[in-house]
Amino acid sequence: MKRIGLWISFLLAVLAPASAQVTVEVSLDQDQFLPGEAIIAAVRITNRSGQTLRLGADVDWLTFSIESRDREVVPKSGEAPVTGEFLLASSKVATKRADLAPYFSASVPGGYSVNATVQIKEWNRVITSEPRKFNIIEGSKLWEQEIGLPQTAGATNSTPEVRKYILQQARYLKTQLRLYLRLTDASGSKVFRVFPVGSMVSFGQPEPQVDRFSNLHLLYQDKPHAFNYTVFNPDGQVVVHQTYDYINTRPRLHPEGDGRITVTGGTRRFTPGDLPEIKGSTADDDKPLAPVPPVEIKPPKP
Repeated sequence: MKRIGLWISFLLAVLAPASAQVTVEVSLDQDQFLPGEAIIAAVRITNRSGQTLRLGADVDWLTFSIESRDREVVPKSGEAPVTGEFLLASSKVATKRADLAPYFSASVPGGYSVNATVQIKEWNRVITSEPRKFNIIEGSKLWEQEIGLPQTAGATNSTPEVRKYILQQARYLKTQLRLYLRLTDASGSKVFRVFPVGSMVSFGQPEPQVDRFSNLHLLYQDKPHAFNYTVFNPDGQVVVHQTYDYINTRPRLHPEGDGRITVTGGTRRFTPGDLPEIKGSTADDDKPLAPVPPVEIKPPKP
């Protein structure tokens, strides 16, 4: 009997697929997303096969699939690109990331799950991760404004392209109130970007203003005595990020006569995430700064 048991163990070891020694896990930075928001999937590949794997040579070496809560497959327009060939030695781990939002039609609010599949062509095997659940949620509209894109240098007078800034709020995990910027075309049907601006207090209202270059200046309260000041250009990129404390006076946006917008009141505080970076300073959340002259924000380059 002992000999039979040894033979069974030997056969199981021989017949067990080598892919059992390679695992694939998919994770997301958060559990809830607004329609159109970037869904960054991180795929962790662990190699315990005793062999070095060559991955990334083929376009379809790493693919994704999304299902709704009703187990309906979500249509996709193509494969999320994960490029770059690499070697993964035994006992090593590699992590690859991809934005799934542009390639899947997961825009209807509800529950979803995503799987990642790695194809190892040398073994003629595919390895699929366990599903990772997430939700698409609706946000309530707070404010919107249409803008015309500034003309680039040398351009002739023509009808400007019209885009729309939309501010939305949504409750994350039913406890945290988050502020989002949605940038669309004039009709709102084409979404250029959905950006999670940050958490905000429930008793405060964001203060948005648009300057002469069609940049959006946004001041909102993210803590009981702190305000977040962020400026977006018409491409939805963050060009300024600053923090102001409510000390003696409340910070507010102030339109200047030349079309610029500045922050008046409050006390500017240096943080590691400031944009533009303040050279020659050390990050110290408790260090107030002297008044800083307003930043001239130019139109985005073509």
